Amino acid sequence: MKISNFNKGVITTSLGSLWWGILGVFYFKYFSFVGNIELVIHRSIWTSAVLVLTTFILKKWKLFFKVFTNLKEIFTLFITGILIFTNWAVWLYAVNTNQIIDASFGYFIMPILSVFFGFIFFQEKLNKKRIVTILLVVISIIYLLFNYNSFPWVGLIVGLAWSIYNLLRKSIKVDTDIGLLIESLFILPFVLFGFYLIVENNVNDFTFNNPSLMFFLLLAGPMTIIPLFLHVKGVELSGLGPSGMIFYIVPTCHFLLGYLYYNELFPTERLISFILIWIAVIIYLKDLYENN
Repeated sequence: MKISNFNKGVITTSLGSLWWGILGVFYFKYFSFVGNIELVIHRSIWTSAVLVLTTFILKKWKLFFKVFTNLKEIFTLFITGILIFTNWAVWLYAVNTNQIIDASFGYFIMPILSVFFGFIFFQEKLNKKRIVTILLVVISIIYLLFNYNSFPWVGLIVGLAWSIYNLLRKSIKVDTDIGLLIESLFILPFVLFGFYLIVENNVNDFTFNNPSLMFFLLLAGPMTIIPLFLHVKGVELSGLGPSGMIFYIVPTCHFLLGYLYYNELFPTERLISFILIWIAVIIYLKDLYENN
């Protein structure tokens, strides 16, 4: 039986989301002893290396160099490079410091923040349900502002960085992998300098004395790129609406792993804020379903 493109999209998006939501957490949590700084450095370096390789394999260098003829696209990709590095760094910090639940908060609100930014910057129309979702997110954040000890700044940075990233990437027409390659090349000199400092101070875990660890840290690149490609391919095949619904696999897995597997604290005030967010998500998903 032939599988339709829509169903293929659902499958690939689901695989990408499960990869992000489960494998990504286990992988980066397992290597947390390396430290947040060295982990994000390796994630950046080997993501660049994988993207250079795929650009060779897919013969897309012409598209790569074409981007450099457009100043707006280059400047935008420089900003999005900073944003995606921020997202990576803060998310790794959350994983390594037992704040996976807080990070999940960011990914729960990210699509709703994207809707709000779309309204502000692209004059995209808001129906009543989407207005309600935005208001619930705002109320949840304000509620947490009055509970400073539990305010999830990690989640807010993760959600804001990723939603602004998506907003800016939407404003230019650059292939996802080519754009990510250019973004990673912008931040590469800084992470290489950071790695140099780590080596100079002899605090690096990535050494020839431990080839097995070197190999596993090299996998930080594929661990980043593979779910991204699966997600992007899923969006192409099944559309933004269904992919948006499937994306919620990611923060759901993050939340469940943080709470059930890693035994992270989840106080009452945090529960109340999450209930508001979950109500907003349900309304948002229902609206996506009705309009796709």
